[in-house]
Amino acid sequence: MEDLREQSRAALAHLLDKAGSPRGVLLALGGSTSAIGGAQIGKAWSLETAFAVLEGLLPLIATHDLALAVQGCEHINRALVVPAPVAERYGLTEVSVVPVPKAGGSLATSYYSLLDEPVMVADLHGQARLGLDIGGVLVGMHLRPVVVPVWFGELKIGSARLSGGFSRPPRIGGERAVYDRSQLDQYLN
Repeated sequence: MEDLREQSRAALAHLLDKAGSPRGVLLALGGSTSAIGGAQIGKAWSLETAFAVLEGLLPLIATHDLALAVQGCEHINRALVVPAPVAERYGLTEVSVVPVPKAGGSLATSYYSLLDEPVMVADLHGQARLGLDIGGVLVGMHLRPVVVPVWFGELKIGSARLSGGFSRPPRIGGERAVYDRSQLDQYLN
């Protein structure tokens, strides 16, 4: 389990580094503990694995003041677990369901059990600025456009491949538009 904790921490650290170490934003997390264990999604769930992944992620999430939303599986329409204050801050629509490993998944179940005031929400209305997908469970629908994909190379959590990304504002303008504040200095000097 210690390997899973470290791999999880390394995966999130990689994503945060590529995204420019954002603080105070919403992170959509999805994952299959079955895939982490080398099995087909939904066939070998593990709460122990889920808790190990969360134990690896939560300290870094706290350090960066991120709001965490953990996506459940298709059996609960990919509803997400969030702390009640996060649901309120982002104006998210609450739904009535409690995740369990066979209907929601182990990550959602574990996160729900850790929170003092868990709330299930239908979706994030495309407000997540970061997304981490463990094992191909498809969290991209929760990210704000424009999503910049992050390549994780050989990084894995257990046997699960990783994908993820971060959002940047859409770029507007034509060939004379500037997108980097440091380029402003040439006009001011």
